[in-house]
Formats: sequence, C-alpha cells, structure tokens
Amino acid sequence: MEIFRKAAIVRLRSHNDKYLIADDDQESVHQDRRGTTKNTRWTVDIVPGSTVIRLQSCYGKYLTATNIHFLLGATGKKVFQTLAEKLDSSAEWEPISDDGVHVRLKSRYGQYLRANKGLPPWRNSITHDIPSRTVTQDWILWSIDVLQIRVIKDDAESTHSSSTFSRTESGDSSIVSFPLKSEGRLINYEIGDDCGSINEEMGKKSLIFHGSEVVELKKRLEEETGIKDVTVCTRNPLNEKLCPLQLHLPPNNTTMHIIVVPNSSLEIDK
Repeated sequence: MEIFRKAAIVRLRSHNDKYLIADDDQESVHQDRRGTTKNTRWTVDIVPGSTVIRLQSCYGKYLTATNIHFLLGATGKKVFQTLAEKLDSSAEWEPISDDGVHVRLKSRYGQYLRANKGLPPWRNSITHDIPSRTVTQDWILWSIDVLQIRVIKDDAESTHSSSTFSRTESGDSSIVSFPLKSEGRLINYEIGDDCGSINEEMGKKSLIFHGSEVVELKKRLEEETGIKDVTVCTRNPLNEKLCPLQLHLPPNNTTMHIIVVPNSSLEIDK
C-alpha cells in the first residue's frame, strides 16, 4: 500500500511483462507490451480512511471488478472501465504485497486482478480470480511503475529544486513527474515465407524488447508469432539476402527491422 500512498499515476506490469491497458472503447481492458501509450497510465485515488485504492484510466473511468463470468463455466470474472454516478466498492482494490516487490490487487469479491495467458480468448485478457493451480499463482502478481508521485506541499520545495522533475500543484499536495525510464528497443518485424520473401498477408508488426541477446528476442518472437523454432534475420541492403542475427543486438537500443522465418525453411547468407 505504501507505494500507492506516494504515487499519483502508475503503470501496472504483469508477470507476462505486459502492461494493463485501458482500451479505446473506454470500457474494456487488456494487457500489451507497449508501455509508452497514454492507455497504460492509471491515476491512483486513495479511499479516505481505508487501505483500498481506485485506479482511474486516461478516459476518467475506474477499473471495476464485476460478477460477470469471463467464460461460461470458468471461475474468472470480467473487469471493465466504468463510471458510475456513485462509486461503490466494485471499483476498489486492496493492494497486498508479500515480497516488497510485487503487488496483488484484491477486489471486493475476495479475488485478485489477473493477467491471463494462453490461447484466445484468454490471451492478453484481464479478469479477477483466485488461482487454483500452482502454474497460475504468478498471474495475479503486478509490478508497479511510478510515473508521478504525490508529495506534501511542505516537502515540495526541496523536490522542486531538482531539474529532472516537473511539478504541478493541486489542493494540499503536489505531483512530481519522473522522466520515464528506458522503454527498451522498438523491434519492427515481418514474417518470411518458405522462400525467404515477405508474407504480405501477415503485415508488419512491432514490439518493445527490453533485452540485448538474440536468444531472448527469438523466444519473444516465437511467443508473439506462434511459430516454433524461428531464425531472426536482418536483410542485407546490398544483395537483399537474409542474414541471421548473432548473439547480441546492436547497442544503444536502436530501432531494428527484422525478418522472422522458420528455422528450416530459409537459405540464409552465411
């Protein structure tokens, strides 16, 4: 709870290294690896005299636990963005931290905000649930990235002296914005067919990658594309042949354009 007492705006990062996203329909939520959009920003409201919080999306709506089953026969319940005339406990979440690093968010139903994985419709979905299997225990753990902190006015002057912060005032408190930490590297990728040419039907896709090793990127791309055992390549600008990436990615998190192909389907430039 302590982190939320100091935080004005946060991002919530799931066990999948994906962020809680407020969808543009201003109703649904999901998880996504892109952490730089406004949809990842949640304003923290502390319910006075309690240990619970409300999380308000960029659309001014609150993260709300419902009693509606996500799928018939499944235990998970739906989570929405809502804006009721009078807020009730369905929009309240109790932060619980056991290890000082991760947070579980408990709904009024006694269940926890959960980032799901697996095949559609579960993939990237958000529900609230109680994990019933060991393999899903981590699905209710969230890391909190603080984007803005709230400080008492008396302490604001010393904070304001640092040029790395920006400050706005509201009521009896001030909000101090941290510059965002590195968001990783932008990877633009396309899928290659058996001849090494581009599969136009799949289109161009992108992701944010935080690592530096090719093996890590390969695993990530296999997860994203659903293709097992891929080769990660760049195209040689001189002869247009595909060249496999080796060991480490280029430094400085420079944007990359790569081709993803099945390991056995491509003649590559050795």
